Parts: sequence; structure tokens; C-alpha cells
Amino acid sequence: MRILLVFLIPILSLADPGKNAEIFGIWTLVPPVVAIVLAFITKDVILSLFIGVFSGTFLINIINDNVFVSFIKGFVSIVERMVGSMADSWNAGIILQVLCIGGVVALVTKMGGTKAIALWLSKRAKTGIGAQISTWFMGLVIFFDDYANALIVGPIMRPITDKFKISREKLAFIIDATAAPIAGIAIISTWVGLEISLIKDGYGLVGVENINSYSIFIETIPYRFYNIFMLFFILCTVFMGREFGSMLSAERRARAGEVHSSRVSMQDVEDKTLEPKEGIKLQGSNAVVPIFTLIIGAFVSFYFSGLSSLEGEALMAAKAAPFSFETFRETFGAADASVALFQSALLATIVAITMGVWRKIFGVREAIETWVKGWKTMIITVVILLLAWSLSSVIKELGTSRYLVALLSDATPQFILPTAIFILGSFISFSTGTSYGTMGILMPLAIPLANAVGVDSGLEGEALHAYMIVSISAVLTGAIFGDHCSPISDTTILSSMGAGCSHIDHVRTQIVYALSVGGVAIGIGYLPVAFGVSVWIALPLGLFATWALVRFIGQKVEVRKI
Repeated sequence: MRILLVFLIPILSLADPGKNAEIFGIWTLVPPVVAIVLAFITKDVILSLFIGVFSGTFLINIINDNVFVSFIKGFVSIVERMVGSMADSWNAGIILQVLCIGGVVALVTKMGGTKAIALWLSKRAKTGIGAQISTWFMGLVIFFDDYANALIVGPIMRPITDKFKISREKLAFIIDATAAPIAGIAIISTWVGLEISLIKDGYGLVGVENINSYSIFIETIPYRFYNIFMLFFILCTVFMGREFGSMLSAERRARAGEVHSSRVSMQDVEDKTLEPKEGIKLQGSNAVVPIFTLIIGAFVSFYFSGLSSLEGEALMAAKAAPFSFETFRETFGAADASVALFQSALLATIVAITMGVWRKIFGVREAIETWVKGWKTMIITVVILLLAWSLSSVIKELGTSRYLVALLSDATPQFILPTAIFILGSFISFSTGTSYGTMGILMPLAIPLANAVGVDSGLEGEALHAYMIVSISAVLTGAIFGDHCSPISDTTILSSMGAGCSHIDHVRTQIVYALSVGGVAIGIGYLPVAFGVSVWIALPLGLFATWALVRFIGQKVEVRKI
């Protein structure tokens, strides 16, 4: 057992993940595996994450101390990591935007705006199909950021889907499946900057310096099979009224009148003190104006945040053409999304309070109290995020990702490499709960590897270029697929929170769908394309296979009409 070797090493620089990966070996997988397995067994994500983090801190400390001392140091390390996670400027911005958007939702709910929109949509959505398509469409509209998608769509659509007896699990799935999958392929989003910078750096590793990384990113879009098939998969389940796996049980339960499982009490999901005040005029503008302020404010904040980060030629080009597509692309890619969304949420708060006071719905003091109550509803989400980030720091220090890369990235045949990259990215993303981190880990490996394998296989010119594009898309898509499945992913956590759904129920129902669509992406997408099949043949075949998956495996679930 490798763990026995650990006790023989007196001194180790635990700040080096590469050394830790070599020393701990397969034991680097303990923290994520413990957290994930316990989450499914105990149905308690907070306890599971806590024990997962502790197992990692215990491992890190036991190398130089006895069991008792390691136990104490492990506990102390958890506290330090949670404080460190909160102290990180990016994480702090995420926490503040989550809390602040919760406050905005509380305000528009108290003003009757959410109820007014629900009544308006319910008059036009005559069936559950309309309610689900509205949710899907809203997810596409908020394409610029996956966090904003998860936090905005759920609270607005929850009353409508509840009315038509659509399960909270299905709502959470639609939110989650239109968050990262659309943000990852949007030509302007908070993801673009990271994606194109990783592509540029990867090509630099093979000696190609003058590369238009944004054009490479655009070329990968047709090869993002999982993203595209998942967005289509939602439509298939909605229009056919068919489900399978755990989602089928959840939908049948919802049709019987229980939209959420027994693990979620109404008190957990609905705060009765935030119901609209009696006697007020229900106006959709009480929700539309603050929410549009949030969205438009986010666009403006992304622009100026990114503009302040630009330097050199990029800054000069932005000043010369401030409203060009290239400028928007550069500014959105360089923006600090966490700060931008917090700023826009604060602006939306001010607008909502002003409207409520102006329309005499409440006074300033009551408005602030309502806003604070909205913050309180987000506390559990914040705790989960802090533990998830702490687990991520433990995993990073142990070298879990490096171990997985070393284990699974041996010499691979040309036709299997894109699929291997996709699977490797999925494993890393699932284990770490971060698509961004997975892209950063895998892209510097995948581009040189794809170039070497392609050249060794006799590819050159356009054929080699196309092979590189497929491999790059496999990195970007595999990262999203694994993150979509992972119960420790922050996007998954926020989606279940926005839908008012048990987090474990969301993961349990979604993972079956994610694995199914992932299988189509591999079998109809990456494998055939690696053999030379045109992407324009693989795409329609994959869409047909996605349709057939729902049609022949899914079972009919009647949608209640009003």
C-alpha cells in the first residue's frame, strides 16, 4: 500500500501538488470520493463536504504527525481553509452576489412582482410544456454567465412550474443544463477570456505564437457535442413528455401533487414572511424592472470591469472602437464576473427599494429588513459554497488532478485521443467540481499531445488543424460535462438552490441525463469525427440519437392542463 510509504518520509513540501501526487498516489482521490459517496448515502451535502475536506486535511497532516495530532491539525486546517476561501476576492464576490441577488428576489417577491409575472405567464403557458420552454428560453437569454442564470431563472419560474406540477428536480435540471452549456459556447460571455487565453498558451507550447485564439474558439463550437446535445435533449423531454431514470419518478411524484421531495420542507423553500403584502396592486414591472436592471447592469459592469483590465494594444483597440464586437469580446473575457454581478445586484436593489417606496408598498426600513431576510435565505448556499471551495483547495494541494492526468494520459491512438481527453476532463471536473480548473489543468496537456499524435499519424495542414480543433473542444466540453455531474460543483449547488430543490435530489436525477447525453457525445460525436467523419454529419446524427434516446428509453409522463 502506498500509504505505508508516506509514513517513511519525514519531511515533505506540502505546497507542491506534483510531489504530493507522486507520494499519495491513489489516496489523492479520497477527499472527493468521500464527499461524493457520503452525499449520496447520507443525503446531507454539508456533512458530506465537511467530512470530505477533513479527510484531505487529515491526509496532508498525517505525513509528519501521529493520528491524534493529525486529527487536531486537520480540524484546524478546515477552519483556515474556509476563512481563506472567504478571503479570496473572487469567492467573496460570488458570496456577495449570491446574498445580494437573494435580497433582490426577496424585494420583488414582497412587492408582488414575482406573483404578477407568474400570473401573466400562467395565462399564456396553458400547459407544463409552455412553462418548461419558458424556463429553457430564459436560460438561453441569460447566456453571458452561468451563475447569473442559476440565480435569476429559478426564483422567477418556480411558481409557474409549481402550478403545472413540474417537479423541482426537473426545474433544477433545466436551469443547470442551460447555465454552463450555453455560457461555454456563447461568443461573448464571462467564460470566453479564460477559454481563449488557455488556447493561446497551449499553442505557444508547440511553438505557434501568432495564433488567433478567438477564431480557434469559434471553430470549436460545432464540436461542442455535449453542450449542443444537452440543450436539444431538454426540448425533446419537454415536447415528448417523456422522462427516464430518477427524473421519471420525480415527475410522477410531482403530477401526484408533490413538486418537491420529502427532504425539502416548504419552510426551507418558501419564506412566508416574503409573500406579497395584502391589498397591493400586482404589477409585473415590480419584478421586470429590477431584474432587467440586474441583467443590463451586469452587461455594463462586465464591459467596464474588462475595459479596466485591458492593456497595451488591446486597450488601444478598445478605445479606438469602443462598441465593436471585438471590444465587447475582449472586455467580457477580461471582466471580473463576481464583482460585476455584485455591482449589478446592488444597483437592482436600489432600483427595487426605490420603486417599492415610490409605490407605497413599504417604507425604507421595511424594505431593508426584507432585503436582509433575502440574504438569510442564502446562508445554507453560502455554507455549501465555502465547503466546496475548501474541498477544492485540499484537492489542489494533494495533487488529485495531476494524479488523474498522469494516470490517464499515456500514449493514445489517434482515433481515441479526443474521446480520452473528453473522459479525462470529465473525471477531473467531476472530482474537483470545477470546469474552469479542469480547463486550466488539461489544456496545456491536450494541445501538445494532440499535435504530437496528429503529426505521428501523418496528419498535416487542414487535417492536423481539424484534429487539434476536435481535441480542444473535447477539453472544453469534458470540463462542462464532469462539472454538470458533480455534486460538489458550485453551479450545481446554485441551480438546486435557485429551483428550491434538494441538492442531492438534483444531482441524483440530473446525473442519469448527463451520462446519457455524454454517451451520445462520445459515440456519435468524438469517435466518428476522430475517424474523419465530417462534423456536419455527426451533428445531425447526434441530434437524432438524442431524440431517439428520449423517444425509446423515456416513458410518457402526462402534463397537466389548466
